[in-house]
Amino acid sequence: MAAEKTKQVVSVEDLDKKAAAKELARLAEDIAYHDARYHREDAPEIADADYDALRRRNDAIEARFPDLVRSDSPSKRVGAAPAAGFGKVRHAVAMLSLSNAFDAEDVEDFVDRVRRFLGLDQEHPIAFTAEPKIDGLSISLRYEAGAFVRAATRGDGAEGEDVTANVSVIKAIPKKLKGRGVPELLEVRGEIYMAPNDFAALNAAQEASGDKVFANPRNAAAGSLRQLDTTVTAARPLKFFAYGWGAVSKLPKTSQFDMCQAFKGWGLPVNTDMVRIENVADMLAIYEDIASRRAELVYDIDGVVYKVDDLALQDRLGFVSRSPRWAIAHKFAAEQAITVINDIDIQVGRTGALTPVAKLQPVTVGGVVVSNATLHNGDEIARKDIRVGDWVVVQRAGDVIPQVVSVVLDKRPKKSKPFVFPETCPACGRVAEQESDAETGKQDVVRRCPGGFACPAQTIERLRHFVSRNAFDIDGLGEKNIQAFYDLGLIGVPQDIFSLEENDKTQKLRLKDREGWGVQSAGKLFAAIEARRSISLDRFIYALGIRHVGETTARVLARVYGDAESWVVAMTSAAADSDSTAYTDLVAIDGIGTTAADAIAAFFSDADNAKIVDALLANVTPQPLESVAVESPISGKTVVFTGTLEKMTRSEAKDRAERLGAKVSGSVSKKTDYVVAGSDAGSKLKKAETLDVDVLSEDEWLALIARA
Repeated sequence: MAAEKTKQVVSVEDLDKKAAAKELARLAEDIAYHDARYHREDAPEIADADYDALRRRNDAIEARFPDLVRSDSPSKRVGAAPAAGFGKVRHAVAMLSLSNAFDAEDVEDFVDRVRRFLGLDQEHPIAFTAEPKIDGLSISLRYEAGAFVRAATRGDGAEGEDVTANVSVIKAIPKKLKGRGVPELLEVRGEIYMAPNDFAALNAAQEASGDKVFANPRNAAAGSLRQLDTTVTAARPLKFFAYGWGAVSKLPKTSQFDMCQAFKGWGLPVNTDMVRIENVADMLAIYEDIASRRAELVYDIDGVVYKVDDLALQDRLGFVSRSPRWAIAHKFAAEQAITVINDIDIQVGRTGALTPVAKLQPVTVGGVVVSNATLHNGDEIARKDIRVGDWVVVQRAGDVIPQVVSVVLDKRPKKSKPFVFPETCPACGRVAEQESDAETGKQDVVRRCPGGFACPAQTIERLRHFVSRNAFDIDGLGEKNIQAFYDLGLIGVPQDIFSLEENDKTQKLRLKDREGWGVQSAGKLFAAIEARRSISLDRFIYALGIRHVGETTARVLARVYGDAESWVVAMTSAAADSDSTAYTDLVAIDGIGTTAADAIAAFFSDADNAKIVDALLANVTPQPLESVAVESPISGKTVVFTGTLEKMTRSEAKDRAERLGAKVSGSVSKKTDYVVAGSDAGSKLKKAETLDVDVLSEDEWLALIARA
């Protein structure tokens, strides 16, 4: 679910109530997805900073529109529901998460909020504890009469997974608490983790045996704990730190710090870096100290946790939503690391873009071992003077591929040479072109191979796009199988997909007999392909992979042209002559413009692309979009909006017109039926009057569509 495109985010202050409700629904879905990936599947897709940003946006919208808070709001939920395969445990005391601070001001605000809530002035001392925030797997351990009886993961905060059998074989966790003052009932909260050196050794062993290699120590710890075979868990070097508690029959101490010292006396491992402090200055000093020692620690951390030390004050402060008022996590900024560029690889994407990627000496950045970093383009390499053999600062802040921030010049090898960006495609040898903007004349920084399907690198990426989720979405044709079928010569262009079953009958080695396949899986693939011989026109257009034609543009084109034949005829005419009516009409469509129109024209002017479209239409029947409203007074009419509308936004007006069957254009021509003029209408209104096009006020327009 990782984001595939960038869109402008409307600030919380600019959201109206309708937009806010829609945004809260999206955030609830996105956060629930990422909670499951992190807490249940141990395979996060975004960095902590990006996840935190989603949470903060949700909280800010809810604060502005409290009546819109959803029943499934992330603010009411912690983690994710337990995974299948383990029993469920209902936590006697919820396992909540912490609010986050990202800078000194946030920490100051936290302390001020504590004081305001308690009604304490600046003169009243409040002690806090500070300790490293371990990046591991949260766990709850239940002890009765000092004996370990059960273990559960955090889960969704209210209910977790029963991992008692697995935890019982972890040597670092005592099976019997010792010493005096152990409560009759005690639920210990803590973190199971794996030391970086143990993680490296485990991954080396996994790779040597051909088994799964883990992305980072946290994933390794979580994966080890969730083994159905406890002997595997027992063999893994898992460690544990206790830092809190849930249900307890009686607390023998009155402070957070003293309780953790009691844990230590009972045989539970606690972090010796925990300290007691008294003010914000101390908090920030501890933060800087721990951050400076981060690389030397024998455990991964992602921040520092501050807690009000006095348990009576904790009890008064209580909880808000999914977190305690008396604690906060001061998170580290995007982590950086220094490593060496072993090589610079030029990768060719679906649109022919040549993208340089640094091949790094593997290094852990932000909890993930990385070996690649994007260099963006040739201009970026030249600007930073990045060379093979350079030591560089690498940063990972949520990107799938980390970025090279800068070069460590004093470590540059004496014989290093500037990198020369290739002028030809490394995959097919064609000259890679740098396009120029038709209006500004400015040259594009990206070089592109014009080979299209004639370029093997682009072919693979274009085929993957063709079968992707929002295109043909063919179950069983993922990236791996596309590559395999291409290597076998079974698929070279999109239309080959629809001949796959027929051609398979002529192969010496049938698909069902190949490794990893069988009669059932091959049959399912052929059935999935057959089911996609009928597809909506917008999906068909999007699947072609035309540059600058995304899902939204494809939907606009499908709605305007109605059916595949009309669209292809019009696009072919537009490609043949930029002065043609077809090209003019294409540019005039609201939401298209010259950039997309030129890209479409370029696609259809290529003979190979035209053949692919014709061949596909011989195998596939694109279906028109959902029929428009019946007997609408504007059905089939071309409408242009100009000026400022008072009773609806321009987007709302456009959407309503299109749903009633109108074609919304961005320019006025003889084919325009109505121009809807708001206040401050300009040149479009004048042109409409010159061409004798019907001009409607906003009220007249609303009266017209009211008859629909």
